[in-house]
Order: sequence, then structure tokens, then C-alpha cells
Amino acid sequence: MTTTDTPAKHRFLVLHDYGMGGSWWWVRARSVREILETFAWTEVVSDPETVARFEEDDLDDVDIDAPQMPPGLDGLRAERDAQRGRPGFGALADRDVVHLRRRWDEDDEASVLCLMEVGTDGRRSRQVELNEDGTGVRSGPDDWPFNPPVVDLFDPVVAGWLISAQEFEEQWARARALDPDL
Repeated sequence: MTTTDTPAKHRFLVLHDYGMGGSWWWVRARSVREILETFAWTEVVSDPETVARFEEDDLDDVDIDAPQMPPGLDGLRAERDAQRGRPGFGALADRDVVHLRRRWDEDDEASVLCLMEVGTDGRRSRQVELNEDGTGVRSGPDDWPFNPPVVDLFDPVVAGWLISAQEFEEQWARARALDPDL
């Protein structure tokens, strides 16, 4: 392919959602996939209302091939660079839904085993917290005050957490609903 055959770059609105807020940038790239392969923990926002809302904002506007990135985005690129080439990198990235088993360590308290159903943006759609006695509690977006991404599907570590949809559904069916009063 010659340089004249290189796909044109387009401007994309990119978000790093860290839960209680987020960082936003305009990134010029050849595709959404190129952005996701270049920056960890990001998503490309395509909702027309959201894009229009940021059109006039003074966000950093960067080229994906630039040697230097603005603060925040530079660390996300460095994180992705460290992941690339490791076994499992991007293995789950093209799936619409994945089911994962992950142990969460909550500070110095006991860890919690969570089974999660996660979409392409890394956000949970359903979750089962399994207790040591085998019982479980299920919850969904209506039960959570906010729902930031909990995984980056390009991260090679996440591929090791994959479970079958059947295993998730069996635990979901057995689990009791979250009691909102607790």
C-alpha cells in the first residue's frame, strides 16, 4: 500500500470514564478500532447529542500518531503499549457480550467473587456476587448508583477471567435479587 492509499483520519470524541467523572479529548484517527487499540480504558462516543455538546468545548484535539499526548491520554497510551504483544491482548475486544469471573479485593476486607456480564464498553449489564457458602446476590444497572467501565476488553489479563454464558446464567438463576434496603 502506498502512502496515498492510507485511510483518511477522522475526528472522534474519546472518553476515559473513571466513575465519578471522565476525561474527554478529540482524537484524529483512521478508525474507532485504532483508537481502542492505542489507548487503554477509553471509549469512542458517537451519540449525536453528546458529540454536539462537546463541539464548542475547548477539548484537546490530538492526532493519534503524534509523539506526545496530553496529560491523561499519555498514560492510557503507555498502558496500552505495555499490554500489546502479550498473550490474550484484544482477545475479547470484538465480542458484544462477555461473561467474566473476577475476584474483587475490597481494601483489607474479605474479597468478593463476582460473575459479570459485560458489554463492549466494559460496563456491567448484570452481576452476581457469590458468597463463600455458594449463595449469590444478583444485581443490574437499576441497582447501581453509577456504572463506569469495570474492565478493558483489550487487556490481556481479562481474557483469563472468561467464563461461559451458561455458567453465568446458572448462577444468575440461583441468586437472589439484591435487597435495596440493605
